[in-house]
Amino acid sequence: MSKRVARIGIFIALAMIFSYIEVLIPFSFGIPGVKLGVANIVVVTGLYMLKPQEVFFISILRILLIGLLFGNVMTLSYSLAGGILSFVVMYIFKKLGSFSIIGVSAAGGVFHNLGQIIVAAFILKNEKILYYFPVLIIAGVVTGILIGFVSDKVIKTLKIQDFSENLK
Repeated sequence: MSKRVARIGIFIALAMIFSYIEVLIPFSFGIPGVKLGVANIVVVTGLYMLKPQEVFFISILRILLIGLLFGNVMTLSYSLAGGILSFVVMYIFKKLGSFSIIGVSAAGGVFHNLGQIIVAAFILKNEKILYYFPVLIIAGVVTGILIGFVSDKVIKTLKIQDFSENLK
């Protein structure tokens, strides 16, 4: 039990560090609202290493802590919507078993953006913002592929496949 708690703590710390780095050094793609989402390396990797409820806890806690430290109520609401929808979709895609880690991550990137744009349309009371979604789909796929590729390399490097067998 103590190893599991320590592992979760490490994942939370890594996610917060990656989020903080992204706040300090924004990776700009020249498209408003698009960022790489480096902290999602932790979430995607966690899906293949930890129990789903642990990964969900890590994701939500990271969003809350970073939102409170560096954001505001608006950024927190966008991040929570994107993070929750992204996690649910990635979990479903992983459970289906017919998607690679890169495919799971790409789906997460797209649905993270969908969650955020739905909240934006609701808060701004303007559904025309949804016209921006095709741009965000492309951005979500590209960033999701990058995050998935890195997560796949991390998993292979750490030989997590052997570890995940011990979870069953």
